[in-house]
Amino acid sequence: MVALCSREVSLSTIFCFLLLFSLGCKCLASELQLHATQTAVLKVDASPQLARQIPDTLFGIFFEEINHAGAGGIWAELVSNRGFEAGGPHTPSNIDPWSIIGDDSSIFVATDRTSCFSRNTVALRMEVLCDNCPAGGVGIYNPGFWGMNIEDGKTYNLVMYVKSPETVELTVSLTSSDGSQNLASTTILVSGASNWTKLEQKLVATGTNRTSRLQITTNKKGVVWFDQVSLMPADTYKGHGFRTELISMMLDLKPRFLRFPGGCFVEGEWLRNAFRWRESIGPWEERPGHFGDVWHYWTDDGLGYYEFLQLSEDLGAAPIWVFNNGISHNDEVDTAAIAPFVKDVLDSLEFARGSADSTWGSVRAAMGHPEPFPVKYVAIGNEDCGKKFYRGNYLKFYNAIREAYPDIQMISNCDASSRPLDHPADLYDFHVYTDSKTLFSMKNTFDRSSRNGPKAFVSEYAVWRSDAGRGSLLASLAEAAFLTGLEKNSDIVQMASYAPLFVNNNDQTWNPDAIVFNSWQQYGTPSYWMQTLFRESSGAMFHPTTITSSYSGSLAASAITWQDSENSYLRIINFGSDPVSLTISATGLQASVNAVGSTATVLTSSNVMDENSFSNPNKVVPVKSQLSNAAEQMQVTLAPHSFSSFDLALAQSKLVADM
Repeated sequence: MVALCSREVSLSTIFCFLLLFSLGCKCLASELQLHATQTAVLKVDASPQLARQIPDTLFGIFFEEINHAGAGGIWAELVSNRGFEAGGPHTPSNIDPWSIIGDDSSIFVATDRTSCFSRNTVALRMEVLCDNCPAGGVGIYNPGFWGMNIEDGKTYNLVMYVKSPETVELTVSLTSSDGSQNLASTTILVSGASNWTKLEQKLVATGTNRTSRLQITTNKKGVVWFDQVSLMPADTYKGHGFRTELISMMLDLKPRFLRFPGGCFVEGEWLRNAFRWRESIGPWEERPGHFGDVWHYWTDDGLGYYEFLQLSEDLGAAPIWVFNNGISHNDEVDTAAIAPFVKDVLDSLEFARGSADSTWGSVRAAMGHPEPFPVKYVAIGNEDCGKKFYRGNYLKFYNAIREAYPDIQMISNCDASSRPLDHPADLYDFHVYTDSKTLFSMKNTFDRSSRNGPKAFVSEYAVWRSDAGRGSLLASLAEAAFLTGLEKNSDIVQMASYAPLFVNNNDQTWNPDAIVFNSWQQYGTPSYWMQTLFRESSGAMFHPTTITSSYSGSLAASAITWQDSENSYLRIINFGSDPVSLTISATGLQASVNAVGSTATVLTSSNVMDENSFSNPNKVVPVKSQLSNAAEQMQVTLAPHSFSSFDLALAQSKLVADM
């Protein structure tokens, strides 16, 4: 029994912690007197034989290009429509959000098809008409994604392609939105030639402006062509092009996997607008970009397949590649004609996993990553079960991938939580968006699921609509209760992720979302902070809990420990509007808790519909307190509408004699 000592000591901390917590709840007493206090008993079965390890992969994140989460979000490119392709391939075309500096008598701009890049042929032709141009010149400007955040002292890397038949001097500047404040400026001499020239400059800001723009001006009459104009901050995360502060929020979730790039973004309203991995790799200047017709905006695919794989590596998360299986929202490829799509996916896997000498692995190596990416999960489509050709197409992909990569785990779109699948799969996808009461009750959903067959991947879950607001405390409590049910059923639930993860505050297509941002600010909704309280779950030991009370329908709880550290965690959700006097007991073990190292963290607020915002980003966030004393009763008081998480540190302990 000596081998069990560390486990038993950890498990027993749940029992001993409760001698500490009641003092931490006294500060709520005056508020709790306003409600009738309910009573309940929570029992934790800490016996080693019932302990079960949670999968290492249980909690991760799902990233979809939605709400400008990538373009204008985590991807740090500041120029919107940098290749002038967003208006479509037919020229002349709309160049939004580019605009002119000057008037129709001094400048004329239009797109044509003279680019030097074969996969994105549109370029911008700027003709300067004035002999005596206005002071400051005439030209074009780009406001980025609702304004560029330019910060004093920071460096910004400019790249652009230019050609002009005559020598011309251009001034490239970072200015305020009306051009009145100059933050950085450089002069570039373009030699007259018929060939395109790549120009690169570093702009160092001498001021801060959150809604800046990039402008290119000249005083000389003549014609200049522009293409692929890029402005990137020099301080991206690990130099990989990601916005550092948003990646930091992802890292704080300790994600074990990253599902990408969608979502409906993978499907498209029509197949012609679905995400295509081949067109999103290679030099950024040569990527054609595409219009995401589900969420109604253009992306230049600077954040492409390679960058998603790189992001997974940077996060230390297993990549889960969701690919199109020949099905969109409105059209489908007949199974008899699906072979090119299958070949395309096999090529994508070779790009990720192949040696640097392989056909597609060499492309990856040329992009700077000679080592393979460890892709071990793929999802065959997104929400396509029930479509006419899904099962036929699915089997074509499944068989081809199984033959080429036997270790890859394949995820079906068809739900097997209540009935068996009629096709082979390693995992099945489960999505749920619903009201708070329904999701709270769904903490028991997988109790009745078969323990045989594929595992569940709950890849999209959230409370939405009226209960959610723009990210409410109420939503986060229901979601937390749902996650305790996933922990309880983690013998058959292998992975879970909230959706959507990000929203640019200027383009909230879907509501709510976990992380809200604009060009320079960001905050987590209560649902984001709720997830931080589950970040220690993956790979931990799970221990059964039971709640006895007439009020138990409003409570949820889970208990976990780590065998290889001196920490245990107990989480309790009070979904009801009454305070709860909770008595907690654990069976069969003796130990002690290091009160100095133990903490209680509570997520609650005065109103269950409270939200965070840019003006008050910390209105609903977890509040941590140190546990310092032992009480004589194993009793805690839970505030109404609260989520309490206890991190318990071990002290020296002694097992029951003769164990």
